[in-house]
Amino acid sequence: MIIGYARVSTTDKDTALQIDTLNAAGCERIYQEPRSGASKERPELTR
Repeated sequence: MIIGYARVSTTDKDTALQIDTLNAAGCERIYQEPRSGASKERPELTR
């Protein structure tokens, strides 16, 4: 299974382009979250 992860740095940004790219790459499961790159806590990435 191919798993993808999309992240944006703020809630007012959109992951749509990342999601499209991950789907095109064949990802069967995509986790996404708005989280700053400086934040070490990324629950969806951990999942």
